[in-house]
Amino acid sequence: MSIFPGDVRFSVLDRSRTREGEDAPQALRDTVRLAREVEALGYHRFWVSEHHSVPGVAGSAPTVLAAAVAAATTGIRVGTGGVMLPNHQPLVVAEQFGVLESLFPGRIDMGVGRSVGFTDGIRRALGRDKDDADRFGEQLGELLGWFTGEQTAHPQVHARPAEGLRVPPFVLATGEGASIAAAAGLPLVIGDLRGRDRLLAAVETYRSAFRPSPWSAEPYVVIAGTVAVAGTEAEARRLLMPEAWSLAHSRTLGVFPPLVAPEAIEGLAMTEKQRGFYESGLSGHVHGTEERVADALERAVRETGAQEVLVTTSTYDRAALSESYRRLARAVGLTPLPEAGGFGPIAEAVGSGAADRVR
Repeated sequence: MSIFPGDVRFSVLDRSRTREGEDAPQALRDTVRLAREVEALGYHRFWVSEHHSVPGVAGSAPTVLAAAVAAATTGIRVGTGGVMLPNHQPLVVAEQFGVLESLFPGRIDMGVGRSVGFTDGIRRALGRDKDDADRFGEQLGELLGWFTGEQTAHPQVHARPAEGLRVPPFVLATGEGASIAAAAGLPLVIGDLRGRDRLLAAVETYRSAFRPSPWSAEPYVVIAGTVAVAGTEAEARRLLMPEAWSLAHSRTLGVFPPLVAPEAIEGLAMTEKQRGFYESGLSGHVHGTEERVADALERAVRETGAQEVLVTTSTYDRAALSESYRRLARAVGLTPLPEAGGFGPIAEAVGSGAADRVR
């Protein structure tokens, strides 16, 4: 039996990680397949991310990928975790989400963040600079104004078909963005679960400074983090190894690579610096058996007062990844759908009554 209140939601963020020996198109197709699986398990949302020029991540165009996910599912909410607003013109972002909401009414979430490209070269290719992240609050206000018709930066310009639509916005933050979310009166998505003191401080800042808005009358907190569930704690820790090595590789060699199998990692001769980053990448995440993970997440929800948990898991073995989400769904008491969603024409998703689904 679930130990969570009935109104606590569980959702999934997938970063379309590539695997050694597989191409990026396969990673994107597997993201769509995973969305169908977690919908059948009873998860509330399925979000995709934005990364540019990263060998280990295929998801570079989240609104495009979200459209594919929404077309392949029937009821789960679909969105972005997130679109990095400093990389784009707010008008274009509004138009893209307006199209998504028009095609899949009542199912689309607009998660936005303040990061810019990881390197100088990527930022130049995007036509952006590091300082653009400092304008996030201003860009966010303009983005919301395109939906309400109240933006003033560009008189007599309208975002079609976004204007007049209600696409729920979320602000992704690691700390600093909490104040921006509070000032705008928007739901907050914050991670990670490892830095609990920092997380609690940011949530407190958000709640104390929150100002009700047309988008949200009350604070809404989504805590995000890595979760891995398996039959034993050792097996769950093994699921974390590929991502931990990718992190160590990127920190020491400058490239975030595709995931490799745990067996290959076990045979690596790591430098002392790499070993340090690798062990750090393994530590602190929520992982273990169903009972252990449920207890850890219950404690995180109780401490933060979060209304929702956004789970992300990256590992080499896709079957083990699917099993982890199945075990987690069982551990937190999700109710599976009677039938799994299937690949159908977009017409099946449009006008299906999904707009009546509780957000």
